[in-house]
Amino acid sequence: MRQSIMTTRSRRWFLRLGAAWSAALVACRSKTAPPGAEPRALGASVSAYGSRSRFNRAARLVNTNTRVPLEEAASFTPLRDTYGIITPSSLHFERHHAGVPEIDPATHTLTIHGLVDRPLAFTVDDLKRLPSVSRIHFLECSGNSLSEWRRPGESARSDVQRIHGLTSCSEWTGVPVSLLLRECSVDPKATWVLAEGADACKMTRSIPMKKMLDDALAVYAQNGEPLRPEQGYPLRLLLPGWEGNSNVKWLRRLKAMDQPAMSREETSKYTDLMPDGTARQFTFDMEAKSIITRPSGGDTLAGPGLYEITGIAWSGRGTIARVEITIDGGATWTPAELQTPVLPRAHTRFRWRWQWDGRDALIASRCTDDTGYTQPPLADLIAIRGRNSMYHNNGIQMWKVAADGTITNANRA
Repeated sequence: MRQSIMTTRSRRWFLRLGAAWSAALVACRSKTAPPGAEPRALGASVSAYGSRSRFNRAARLVNTNTRVPLEEAASFTPLRDTYGIITPSSLHFERHHAGVPEIDPATHTLTIHGLVDRPLAFTVDDLKRLPSVSRIHFLECSGNSLSEWRRPGESARSDVQRIHGLTSCSEWTGVPVSLLLRECSVDPKATWVLAEGADACKMTRSIPMKKMLDDALAVYAQNGEPLRPEQGYPLRLLLPGWEGNSNVKWLRRLKAMDQPAMSREETSKYTDLMPDGTARQFTFDMEAKSIITRPSGGDTLAGPGLYEITGIAWSGRGTIARVEITIDGGATWTPAELQTPVLPRAHTRFRWRWQWDGRDALIASRCTDDTGYTQPPLADLIAIRGRNSMYHNNGIQMWKVAADGTITNANRA
């Protein structure tokens, strides 16, 4: 009898849910124009390289009002307009320090030297002949969301692309750096590796040897094709879960060392200034973070009814274990559904069905990774770190839904 009652309740719940979704679909159909006439002539012929429909216009946001030259600027991924967890290579965010160099792969080499018994220089073809792996991992600039440190919510109409668009996720293919270092027979005294790029500024970062021997990759392909020039063609370093700047692009040199180089990018830049005047250094890991991408800042809801809240979560320390949603500014939280696959150090898509009643709401997501770490409220993060930081902001993003359906940045709320 108990099983029969439970079955009846489940059926009723399913029918109510189906009716709600049907009503939402009918409402959507009633507001759309009649379908256009079907094509009467032959379409375009086959092509040598695919292109997207002219009706799809998602694009990276380029800040043309920057105070520095565009060669040192960034472009932002349109997170609201992406689906699943893989970012198209053409929409992957950019961050450059001396522009995008044009490098001939036929002449490019990766030299490994320093505290090694056998210095070697690998051509790109050499690397492609070695055993390779493919991994899905996110990349996030440590300066992502920096606007919310000092001026949280100041630009009420800021959208998810402008605030959080310096994160993307791809499938990367390359050779484990550990294999290359073993070929060179690294001296046991070498505890760091200096990675250098071939761009005009010769970008350098010091990386602990432990990471290089763990999961670091010398990458030559992204999403099934060679790297795009702006992503480091023909070769880049990939350090899963670590801040974007340490993933040196246009990789040309790895030098084994017994101490960090203390380069500009790890002293005057990419350090976390604390309230007492000290600075945290070598804070490589990107902490657990999540954002609601739809609906989000700049959107307008059509009216009360059923909506799907969706977004992405990620953690540089492991795998996303849980995502929760609030619609009341954090007073209560409800578990969201995680869409498979759920992979370590990769974007994870989450979804939650919301019956909006037409009243003001404060919506947000928070995530917990498999280490037990939970994404903090922005105010709690600022209370510890102060407002002098520029990097590693993983605070909760709050969106305000007004009664008229408009959605704005509510981080100041």
